[in-house]
Amino acid sequence: MDMDALVKPVVLAVVFSVIGMLVFIAGFFVIRKLLPFDVHKELEVDQNTSVGIVIASFILGLAFIIGMAIHS
Repeated sequence: MDMDALVKPVVLAVVFSVIGMLVFIAGFFVIRKLLPFDVHKELEVDQNTSVGIVIASFILGLAFIIGMAIHS
């Protein structure tokens, strides 16, 4: 088996993982700025489940978008 056939997919997986994480981090900072309240305070101090659901839906949506962009 040729080494290139093994190395190229591993390198691509690492590159796409890093790009995906960077996009996720940037998106999370954007959503924290867009929301009219402090996300940390609402989640940690006030135990606001609704904010947790909003953040979770954002994470799932962003993961879907990144996955489809990588797949194409």
